[in-house]
Amino acid sequence: MDIRQLEYFLAIVDRGGFNRAASALYVSQPSLSQAVRALERDLGSELFHRIGRRAVLTEAGRALIEPAREAVRSLETARASVAAVHELREGRLDVASMPSQAVEPLTTLVSAFSHRYPGVSVAIHAAFTSRDVIDMVRTGAVELGLLASAGPVSDKEVVSHELGRQRFVLVVPADGPFVDRTAVDCRELAGQRLIVGQAGTGMRAYVDTLREQGIEFTVAAETEHRVSLMPLVLAGVGLAVVTDSWRDVARRLGARVLDIEPETSLDIALVSRRGSLSPAAAAFVRSATSATDS
Repeated sequence: MDIRQLEYFLAIVDRGGFNRAASALYVSQPSLSQAVRALERDLGSELFHRIGRRAVLTEAGRALIEPAREAVRSLETARASVAAVHELREGRLDVASMPSQAVEPLTTLVSAFSHRYPGVSVAIHAAFTSRDVIDMVRTGAVELGLLASAGPVSDKEVVSHELGRQRFVLVVPADGPFVDRTAVDCRELAGQRLIVGQAGTGMRAYVDTLREQGIEFTVAAETEHRVSLMPLVLAGVGLAVVTDSWRDVARRLGARVLDIEPETSLDIALVSRRGSLSPAAAAFVRSATSATDS
């Protein structure tokens, strides 16, 4: 077994088949198939069921995913450690982020990091819930993750670095309700049409809590695509309860942003895998936490 075989195996898993994996790796499909069969012989078990042109993971294949990712990530850490001698003049850092936190504070964090280490490319991966972020970091799909949660993140699976809090705010179209107001009581959301995110997000949990408190509203739209929130609000579909990270963007687009009272917030954290980090990841964590402390 060698690292190249594991990289080929993961490419097939991530790309959904041999053809796409071969194209992404710039190798011929026969070469890819040969490497995977050699890996299967070494392990003494088939990793895929070949069904026509489809490749379906066997139970052994599913069991290999996490160890394979850890092995590949460890090699990348070793390679990056060598590059650290050259003061991070090159490299890549994979970061998972929930959509709202990708607006802020990720924009500011990446900006500060990129100005200091312009040769390091930051690849941002979408994760819709805090559980998604933690799983991506824990399994080695990414090194770092940015998330929001109702309370501190447990350090059992990942290492958490607190970055602060973001309160919930209400985004309203320019000609919408609550004219000349800077804040609204949560009970005033009764009877309103709201645009909500999918289950598992902090924003959705907040509006669900309002309903549990007897504050009845209409769900005008439910969306997994956070980029659609502002267009939907501006089109008059409904109002959106979002975190404070959206404040500047919403105002620049012409919407009004009102604080929701009483104040309710989400904890923002940068999470990293347990164990050693690549130099780029360690530098990003230092940059993020120093900005918070200052």
